[in-house]
Amino acid sequence: MVVRAGREFLALPGPTTMPDEVLQAMHRPATDIYSGELIAITDSLLADLSKLFRTEGQSYIYIANGHGAWEAVLSNILSRGDKVLVLESGRFALGWGEAAARMGAELEILKGELSRAVRPEEVEARLKADVNHEIKVILVVQVDTATGVYNDIEAIGKAIKAAKHPALYVVDTVASLACMPYEMDAWGVDVTMSASQKGLMTPPGLSFVAVNDRARAIHAKANMRTPYWDWTAREGKEHYMRYAGTPPVHLMYALRRALDMIAEEGLDNTFLRHKLLAEAVRAAVGVWAKSNAIGFNITKPDERADTVTTILVNGTPTANELRSYCSQKCGLVLGTGIGALSGQAFRIAHMGHINAPMILGTLGVVEMALHALGIPHGKGGVAAAIDHLGDKVKA
Repeated sequence: MVVRAGREFLALPGPTTMPDEVLQAMHRPATDIYSGELIAITDSLLADLSKLFRTEGQSYIYIANGHGAWEAVLSNILSRGDKVLVLESGRFALGWGEAAARMGAELEILKGELSRAVRPEEVEARLKADVNHEIKVILVVQVDTATGVYNDIEAIGKAIKAAKHPALYVVDTVASLACMPYEMDAWGVDVTMSASQKGLMTPPGLSFVAVNDRARAIHAKANMRTPYWDWTAREGKEHYMRYAGTPPVHLMYALRRALDMIAEEGLDNTFLRHKLLAEAVRAAVGVWAKSNAIGFNITKPDERADTVTTILVNGTPTANELRSYCSQKCGLVLGTGIGALSGQAFRIAHMGHINAPMILGTLGVVEMALHALGIPHGKGGVAAAIDHLGDKVKA
């Protein structure tokens, strides 16, 4: 017996659920890629992306996923042999650093824990010890979707400044842009990258980089630059040079509609919606965690992201069995554990096109699975989530 008829629901941390309006925006025939309309859309997208990043710097659009944007950033600011310091707090910053090493950089990892955020004081201490300024680039993610951690980018920026270190500060906002506050210029970030398939509610295939003048000066001397990723090459007079070739027409229309929807809601309201729904998820998990079988991966409450929650399952049935039940019996697709958390955790995404019915439905199915599989858990998690939202979302 199953209860999964109807539309399958993705509670994955990317690709996230896309609004009907975004899907409809793509439903059009091919168009003239040299027309004024597409040029105007490109100009508006670049301007609005810089506004989202909160920077006076320049933004670029790539026909690539987030891993492509990683390479775009690295190739534009690194020279072979440069040392890159990766601030570990999960799988994704490490993956970015590994890409740098494969491209010819020297990799150093500031070790962290999978259950905690980056400690700014440890960053400051390491940079002060680098008296010869061998470290050229610092890589960190604002939210790591593997662990569910939120890193305080502002505090890390202050630590870098306190150390008086000249390394470029480079941040991945794939799992946080347009969902949580981000201030590139105010927080001292030199380069930021992101992608389309999470908070921006657009199909995978677009990624974005924002760059300040300090990074542009380093770029002028970098020797890892290649034609496709090169920032300078993308600044020619012809429209096609913005994309190093044919523009991604339908994805451009999708992104334009998604950015319009974010503007219509208001960015502060978008941030608040994500925070409230994340708190509802955490209220439910907090009740379930009264049993030792369920727990938060991130131990400190203020280090938990407002876009994804990673939940540990100890013993049997396993996290994978819970995910399988939710998918096969109920049509709910949860995120899997990644890296060291593989088989030990499942993830609930609460980012992008998400609302109270989606979140409460997801939590209801998870609680149903905990009951059906006999996984010990505190009772009343969904009720706690409902009470939280009822208290916060006033009549």
